[in-house]
Amino acid sequence: MVEIVGAFSSFSVDDVPKAREFYVGSLGLEAQEEMGGLRLTLPGGAQVFIYPKPDHVPASHTVLNLVVPNVDDAVRSLHEQGIRTDHYASSEQMPLDENGILRDPDAGGEGFGIAWFKDPAGNVLSVVTPS
Repeated sequence: MVEIVGAFSSFSVDDVPKAREFYVGSLGLEAQEEMGGLRLTLPGGAQVFIYPKPDHVPASHTVLNLVVPNVDDAVRSLHEQGIRTDHYASSEQMPLDENGILRDPDAGGEGFGIAWFKDPAGNVLSVVTPS
């Protein structure tokens, strides 16, 4: 069996400087330039590698979920920076509130909340407050 001593995730972008500005400047994450890309260090120590890809196609799924203490405060902060959080269309199965937040319909608006948004390369991210 293979001995695995660690792991990290990665995804592509079409413009590393724009990605750096977004992930460091807008989201406040730590980043180091490495091999032409960015190594993000997330709260808690996990790392994600963002690499340049000339024929980049944005992921159609969520590539990074950012856990926040309060989803409403996080969404307000994103909106103040001009970042939209209404990426996914509301439906009966996924009713979003006026700020683009999906909440647990069985919890009466308390606890769980998630809102999706995109990075400059079009990749889907979220801010989430688990229940």
